[in-house]
Amino acid sequence: MSLKRTTPLASALLLAAALLSPPVATAAPVDALAVPDISLTNVQAHLNDLQTIATNNGGNRAHGRPGYLASINHLKAKLDAAGYQTSVQQFTYNSATGYNLIADWPGGDPNSVLMLGGHLDSVTSGPGINDNGTGSAGLLEVALTVSRLSFAPQKHIRFGWWGAEELGLVGSNHYVNSLPTTERSKLKGYLNFDMIGSPNPGYFVYSASGQPTGSLQLQQTLQAAFSVPTELTSVGGRSDHAAFARAGIPIGGTFTGAEVIKTAAQAQKWGGTSGVAFDRCYHRSCDTITNVNATALDRNSDAIAYALWNLAGAGTPPGPRFENLTDVTIPDLSTVESPITVSGVAGNAPAALAVGVDIAHTYRGDLVIDLVAPDGTAFRVKGSSSDSADNILTTYSVNASGEVANGTWKLRVQDVASADVGRINGWSLQF
Repeated sequence: MSLKRTTPLASALLLAAALLSPPVATAAPVDALAVPDISLTNVQAHLNDLQTIATNNGGNRAHGRPGYLASINHLKAKLDAAGYQTSVQQFTYNSATGYNLIADWPGGDPNSVLMLGGHLDSVTSGPGINDNGTGSAGLLEVALTVSRLSFAPQKHIRFGWWGAEELGLVGSNHYVNSLPTTERSKLKGYLNFDMIGSPNPGYFVYSASGQPTGSLQLQQTLQAAFSVPTELTSVGGRSDHAAFARAGIPIGGTFTGAEVIKTAAQAQKWGGTSGVAFDRCYHRSCDTITNVNATALDRNSDAIAYALWNLAGAGTPPGPRFENLTDVTIPDLSTVESPITVSGVAGNAPAALAVGVDIAHTYRGDLVIDLVAPDGTAFRVKGSSSDSADNILTTYSVNASGEVANGTWKLRVQDVASADVGRINGWSLQF
């Protein structure tokens, strides 16, 4: 949470094996539209990842520091592998490059977007695990749960992780200000989650008072998400919702408290210790993995999911998902294929067939990737390039509406230049 605030709260054998091994098909869960229980264990694992990143990068994840970019890359890889369409938006502040990570879940009404976000950066003095590793981790696990359940709501879902919040809400301001008016008008609500696991927690929900029209629904939905009493808080311009509010976009959010002292009445209502700050390690080096209340983190992560499932609207469940997780070695200067046999799908493939790809490679610019339909038609999804980065963890969209869905589809991977090798870890088709 930013300091700039005035309110207090706020190989061939493997190829042969791959050809002989049957792929695993997983249909969309029957209960995909029910609000899920978000795994606290998974959220805590994401927090541990952020702590490790900070520890390995000078003790923080601040704007312009290597720990922040490592945090962005870590989340992006997980979201790409889960089928999100991600983008990294760059900006410059204090002569350093900053980054926002945007992740769109395919589908939903593109003219009606529900966005959820929180800042990913820390202050320079510490790793920022409560502020705001907790909000970032909760949002990440909810996003991954959307993917696991193949949630297909009426609204389009977008997640954002903001940079340089601690220097004055720079990343979120840059994002909103860079949106054309027509794109802003598509945003029907923004929910912000900044500090959701304070060690001496309160349960605060952003008040709709003084906020853009439509904010009351967001406030009431979040209040209904908790099994404990909540208090409304006017966080003013204290976090990343502020830019959205100024643009007239309805906003909401939750918060477990920062440097303000918990009162006796609040301690009686919520437990914890009166006369002590909600977070004694706010903006300090002790904001580490030990500075998190698991119960508050669990309740708030579940509240994120509750709000998303209730505000995004029930949509049409997606078709079945098929995957092949058999490793296939990609030797140097070679072509390999990995098959998936699709059955039980009526008619043709969709116009936006989602092709999830997980490839480990030491120079992905060497790779050319095609999706080959059962009739032999090849769809180029990636050409060779000068991209010197490693690995491919992403989802491609292919217009395969002219192809019959059932039959054997193949992922064809060509290594077209020397010196680097890799393997297909797995791939999937989402109908």
